[in-house]
Amino acid sequence: MVASRMESHGRGQDLKTSPGVIIHPDIQKERDLATFQKDEVTLFLFDGLKALERKRYIESIIASDPHFDQTGRCTLTSKEAFDRSIKRSVRWVAVKEKYNLNEPDDDAALGRCMNQDVGLFIHLLMFIPTIDRLGTEEQKVKWLPLARQYKIIGTYAQTELGHGTNLNCLETTATYDEKTQEFILNCPSLTAMKWWPGGLAKSCTHVILTAQLIVKGKTYGPHCFIVQVRSLETHQPLPGMTLGDIGRKSSFDAIGNGFLIMDHVRIPRLNMLMKYAEVTPNGEYKRLGNPKVTYGSMILVRTKIVEAASYEIAKAITVATRYSVIRRQGSIEKNGPEVPILDYQTQQHKLFPGIAAAYAFKFVSLQLKPLYQENEKNLQKLNFSLLPELHALASGLKALTTREATLHIESCRFACGGHGVMLQSGLPDMYNKFSAACTYEGENTVLLLQVAGFLMKTLSKAQTGESIQGLGAYLTEEPKNSWSCDQPDQSLNAHLILDAYKHRAQWLTHKAGEQLAQMMGQGLSQQQAWNKSSIDLVKASHAHTQYFIVKCFFEGVQHVEVSHDTSTILNTLSFLYAIYHMEQNSGEFIADGYMTNDQLSWLHCHYLELLAVIRPNAVALVDAFDIRDEFLQSTLGSYDGNVYQRMYEYAKTSPRNRTEVHETYYKYIRPLLKGMIAKL
Repeated sequence: MVASRMESHGRGQDLKTSPGVIIHPDIQKERDLATFQKDEVTLFLFDGLKALERKRYIESIIASDPHFDQTGRCTLTSKEAFDRSIKRSVRWVAVKEKYNLNEPDDDAALGRCMNQDVGLFIHLLMFIPTIDRLGTEEQKVKWLPLARQYKIIGTYAQTELGHGTNLNCLETTATYDEKTQEFILNCPSLTAMKWWPGGLAKSCTHVILTAQLIVKGKTYGPHCFIVQVRSLETHQPLPGMTLGDIGRKSSFDAIGNGFLIMDHVRIPRLNMLMKYAEVTPNGEYKRLGNPKVTYGSMILVRTKIVEAASYEIAKAITVATRYSVIRRQGSIEKNGPEVPILDYQTQQHKLFPGIAAAYAFKFVSLQLKPLYQENEKNLQKLNFSLLPELHALASGLKALTTREATLHIESCRFACGGHGVMLQSGLPDMYNKFSAACTYEGENTVLLLQVAGFLMKTLSKAQTGESIQGLGAYLTEEPKNSWSCDQPDQSLNAHLILDAYKHRAQWLTHKAGEQLAQMMGQGLSQQQAWNKSSIDLVKASHAHTQYFIVKCFFEGVQHVEVSHDTSTILNTLSFLYAIYHMEQNSGEFIADGYMTNDQLSWLHCHYLELLAVIRPNAVALVDAFDIRDEFLQSTLGSYDGNVYQRMYEYAKTSPRNRTEVHETYYKYIRPLLKGMIAKL
């Protein structure tokens, strides 16, 4: 039933090629080998037919609009990239109005299709949502219509030149003046300037700015303020504001990241977002909830990054997998024909864990979304009970998924050999773009240490017999001494593998807690002991977060409503993902004697068998991601598989091929050939 419903809608979409282009027979052969219904997986990945049709509808609008053409995006100068990104943002406003695109995920679709090269995207991603989350009803009535109608354009300014993730040490101050009922914003040092906000350099008129609130000489920690930085008439910086661009980067030149220095700038009292904390006209500070509620915007972005990690791996793995069935190199049988490089087990080992990771992170994002929504509902009722757990989870997931995605994208680049280095493959740009995610919105190691803080508090409660609910509840359980599996054929069992992940997280968390206690017992302060234990703390956080990912994947596969064949291949991916990471971290599974080398070797044999099961399904699994060629922008990964033709056609468009004889011949090479070097 699923396939028939998809057939009429999806088959034309599948072809994603220009009229008259013929599908390469090698890639068509791969599609014919699939043992499951690709369309059924696509339906699941995009949450059903209605959502999939919506996605494809928006993508068709974007793909057909010349303003969103991405041809040659990797060869643009910094100036050209920035100009194009702003033009796209403005065009998107008109497109949204023309087609009435006002659903929650419509804006995210543009960022996804445009490889995040959308100059005013922070306005949609963080500026508007933060006002909506942290503003009072009166503030929302005032500011949201202006923002949604683009009467003002905003960004989010938290990170400073000298401080990032550690909000408590931000230097920018907001001092309340009772006489004028204004806040005085000031950057007291060089390192206090705001640094990195997208769109701040040349585009935005307003910022939501995080600063240390000072009232009557007392500091109340970081709070958010709406600040106008440029004139709405001339776009010039307002008095007391110094604005500029932070300079070229390895990626994201199109975003216009900027700096901001404020010299005793005054703003009205009501420009402080006051839903959860208020400063009254006479200077009384009232807290209306948990001060960490300001983390809400970061949590939202981090949950979106998890889904983005899935999508970015999907793009890279689509390119490398499709290329690997076209590229032939050597033979497996003596004197046999050349085989597709995907037939080699080593190539499968490079790529198939990436396919599994893309699916794993999708399952995680599907579970994370309702958890975030539940927390938001709780916050509306001033219930902050879920906030610490969600903050820790979002932080850990952001750290693990971005790191893993970056490694898989790089592996895809290596898997494509020399062709993967070429910009036309799309892979270098994917790597440069997404590797930045390991540091923006929280540097990954710092985030894992924040997870460790949650784990140590949870462990302390567990050791005192306090009841624990949620993700940390497993720390109250008595750890088992050994893995309850004594036969190779019994080891491919989701419950047993999940037990191993749970035990690893328990053991490493207890180990980190003991290390911390030992350091403090030697007379070190809590802060010194924390630093001396930080490597073990990060390992515990990594294990805790990975346990959650594997748990989500295993449980998600069991509950998804798909046919038996589709369920089988999803199960295969879940086992491959879990065993791959057990091998990558094998020492942590055997160090305390819980597992043996023999037991790990059983799982390794299963891993090799799983690679063989995925092999005939690989192309269909990446096709299921439903990524159009226009947005993939890769000569190696196009749907039709005509790799070499596309590479040659792309090469011919190079500016260096516009003339038969390049100007450097006349300037340098001809004199060299004629013995006229001295005249150079």
